[in-house]
Amino acid sequence: MIDPSRYPHLSRIQTPADLRQFGEDQLPAIAEELRGYLIESVGRSGGHFGAGLGVIELTVALHYLYDTPRDRLVWDVGHQCYPHKILTGRRDQIHTVKQADGVAPFPKREESEYDTFGVGHSSTSISAALGMAIALAQAGDERKVVAVIGDGAMTAGMAFEALNHAGGMEPEPNLLVVLNDNQMSISENVGGLTKLLGRMSSSRTLNSLREGGKKLLGDKRKPPARFMRRWEEHWKGMFVPSTLFEQMGFHYTGPIDGNDVTALVNAMKVLKTLKGPQLLHIMTTKGKGYELAEGDQIGYHAVGPFDPQKGLVSKTGARKPTYTDIFSDWLCDMAAADPKLLGITPAMREGSGLVRFSKKYPDRYFDVAIAEQHAVTLAAGMACEGSKPVVAIYSTFLQRGYDQLVHDVAIQQLDVLFAIDRGGVVGPDGATHAGNLDLSYLRCVPHMVVMAPADENECRQMLSTGFKYQGPAAVRYPRGTGPGVTPAADLQTLPIGQAQTRLQGSRVAILAFGSTVAAAEDVGRDLGLTVVNMRFVKPLDRALILQLAQSHQGLVTVEDNVVMGGAGSGVAELLNQAGVQAPILHLGLPDEFQRHASREQLLAEAGIDAAGIRAAILKRWPQLAAVPGQIAAG
Repeated sequence: MIDPSRYPHLSRIQTPADLRQFGEDQLPAIAEELRGYLIESVGRSGGHFGAGLGVIELTVALHYLYDTPRDRLVWDVGHQCYPHKILTGRRDQIHTVKQADGVAPFPKREESEYDTFGVGHSSTSISAALGMAIALAQAGDERKVVAVIGDGAMTAGMAFEALNHAGGMEPEPNLLVVLNDNQMSISENVGGLTKLLGRMSSSRTLNSLREGGKKLLGDKRKPPARFMRRWEEHWKGMFVPSTLFEQMGFHYTGPIDGNDVTALVNAMKVLKTLKGPQLLHIMTTKGKGYELAEGDQIGYHAVGPFDPQKGLVSKTGARKPTYTDIFSDWLCDMAAADPKLLGITPAMREGSGLVRFSKKYPDRYFDVAIAEQHAVTLAAGMACEGSKPVVAIYSTFLQRGYDQLVHDVAIQQLDVLFAIDRGGVVGPDGATHAGNLDLSYLRCVPHMVVMAPADENECRQMLSTGFKYQGPAAVRYPRGTGPGVTPAADLQTLPIGQAQTRLQGSRVAILAFGSTVAAAEDVGRDLGLTVVNMRFVKPLDRALILQLAQSHQGLVTVEDNVVMGGAGSGVAELLNQAGVQAPILHLGLPDEFQRHASREQLLAEAGIDAAGIRAAILKRWPQLAAVPGQIAAG
C-alpha cells in the first residue's frame, strides 16, 4: 500500500475524479509524487521505465482537464502508460506489472475502462482515436477524444495515413493529437522527420490570428478562407521551419515544454475549446526526474528490479549468451566474410543485437525507424541489385511487414534473410509481443525456407545456411538463452531440409521443432522414444518422416507455436499427401492469445515443457508407461 506520509497527495487519488478535486496550484506537487512513486514501484518490480517518467506531467494534465473515462484517451507505444495506470485505479497493484495475474504492461481494454484501446505496437493511436471520434460524431456525442503519440511512433507510416485521413475530412473531426517529442524510441530516433521536429518553434500570435480568421471567414471551402489559409501557411513558415501538419489539415500548436504541468494545462485548456483536428507538439525528456535514466535513456528504457538509490548494477561473472548474442556475433563475422551483407532493423538496434554491427560497419547498417513495412521492401530493393540484406526483426513486429514479405520478397524470390527474434513464447510483455504465430504465417508462403534452431550452435549454422541460400529464408529463434551449446567459430551451413535424429528409440517418435527439442529429449530418454530435431519447418525432411511413420506406432509433433497451421500441421499434410495413415499427436500453443506471465509458466500451461509433453504422450499411449523402450543417441 502507498505511504500517505511520503505521498500525501497521491495517496488520496484512486481515480482521475479524485485528481480533479485538487486545485491547479497543487498539480506540480502531484506530478512530483507520481514520479517518485513510479521510480519506487518499477524499482521493485522492473518494467518499462524511462518513457513513463517523461510523460508524468502530461498524464496529470490530461486526466485533470478531460473527463476520463467518458472522454477518450488513447495511448501509443503503450510503455508510456504506467503513470496513467497509477492514476486510474491501479496504483496499489502497479508493482505486479508483467507478472502472472498482475497489471498488464500495456493498455488493455479488459483491464480497465480507462484503457480505451489495447496497444503494444506503435503508431496506432491516431487511427484508433479518429475512429472513435467519427463513431461519436455519428451518434451525436460531443465527448472529447485525445491521442498521445510519442517515443518514435510518429516515424511509422501508419501515423501519417491517419493524419492524412483526418486532415482531409469534411466535416472536420474533433480530435486532439498530442505529439510527445522526446527524440527517442528505444534507441535514438532517426530520419528526416526527427530533424524536422527539432527545428519547429511556437508562435502564439499566429495561433491567435488563425483562430480569429476562422471565426471571421467562416466556411473554409469558400474562396476567402482558402486564400487566407494559404497566406497563413506562407507567413507561418517564417516562424516555424515546417508547416507539415498544417498542410495535412491539422491546427499545429507548439512546441511547448511537456515537463511543465502548468504550461500543459494552460495550452490544453485552449485546445479543448477548439473544433476540428488539433496537434499539440510537446517536448519532453525520457527518464525525466531520475538523473541516471536521463543520462542513459537507452539503458533505462526497460529494466529489471533495481535499487533506485544505486541505479542499475552490472552483473559480474560469466554470462550465458542469449540467442540474440549469437545472432550479433554471427552478423559481424559474416559481414567480415562477405562485403555484400547489409543489416537492417526497424528501430530495434539493442533488442535485436545490432549494436556492435552498427559501430563496426556503420556504412552497412540501416535503422529505418519504426517502419517494418519499409524495412522489408528496402531489403527487397537491395537484393534486386546484388546485395544480401539481413532483416533483424522481432516475430511479432514482422507481422506488420507481412504483405511486403509476401508481395515484395517471396513472389519475386529475392535473396533476403529474416533473422526473427522473440519467436514463440516470450512471456511478461503479453499478447502484443508474443511470437506464437510466425511458423504458421511463414510456412504457407511459397519459396520460403523456414528454420528453427534447437541450440546456440545450430542457430549460428542456420543463419549461415539462410544467408547463403539463394532466395527468401527465415531463422526463427526464442528470447533468452538456449541449452548452452558453444557455437563453432566457422560459418558452417546445414543441408536444406535435413532433420537430425537425436535419440533412436521405439514405438513412438517425437518430432520436435526449435526450442522444444531439449524437453522432448528428456521425455524420450524417460520413455524410450525416438526423438528427432526437425530443424526445418519448411521444407520438411520428407524421407525421414515417412520412414518414421512406417516404423513407429505413432508420431508426436512439438512446437513453440500455435498448433493451428503450424509445423505439426505441415507434418500431417505431408503424410496425407503421401497417402500414409499414422496416429499423430500435435502439441504446441493453444488457439488463443498469450497472457503476460513468465516464459516457464506459459510453456507449462501449454503443456510443452517436459512434464506436459510426457503427460500428453502417456494419455494418448498409456501402454508406454509399462515397459520403457531401448534408446540410443542419434
